[in-house]
Amino acid sequence: MSPANYQAVLFDLDGTLLDTAPDFTTSINSILTRHQRPTLAENDIRATITHGSAGLLGHAFNCNEGDPGFETLRTEFLDIYFEHLAQKTCLFPGLAQLLDALGQRNIPWGIVTNKPRRFTDAILEGLALQPAPQSVVCPDDVEHNKPHAEPVLLACSQLGVAPQHTVFIGDHLRDIESGRNAGTATIAAAFGYIDEDENPQDWAADYLVDDSRQLYDLLIA
Repeated sequence: MSPANYQAVLFDLDGTLLDTAPDFTTSINSILTRHQRPTLAENDIRATITHGSAGLLGHAFNCNEGDPGFETLRTEFLDIYFEHLAQKTCLFPGLAQLLDALGQRNIPWGIVTNKPRRFTDAILEGLALQPAPQSVVCPDDVEHNKPHAEPVLLACSQLGVAPQHTVFIGDHLRDIESGRNAGTATIAAAFGYIDEDENPQDWAADYLVDDSRQLYDLLIA
């Protein structure tokens, strides 16, 4: 499927649709300060956001899941993040225009994320994106997370569009694998939160964009 033939668009959330790094930075530095540790620059944590709270805390505190006190630390961090999660988070450049164009063309769009619903819903409520997503699939909704096909297939079903007429955009290999496993076209968002040892060109996505504004050119222009 070429981008010109799609009938629905699915986005990963963190690092693809939304730049959530500023609020994650505020939150991780808040807990670091509480524990009398030096704070981190945003660029120091961007690549770890894709690994969730465990990755962020592991990077900031040099600890791992299963370590004594880890779950207490994670609960503290997530409570802090919930207070800050829609303060500085915003759409990546060009994506407001893309969503508007999708709405004008009556093309449904949705979100497929590994972010728990508690946080996803709070962010979306705070941002009030227009047009609103017609499907939001979180780990709470499925038995198998990405890279399994299940989340993408559920989103396609909710949008009423077959996977072969859908494009899924993500900034991690698991996104591309999930879309591929479901039968959608895939776009690698190389502008997102990419690990230093990852090369998005190796993911074998159908398309790759280095700048979020290129998505408009690829899907609309």
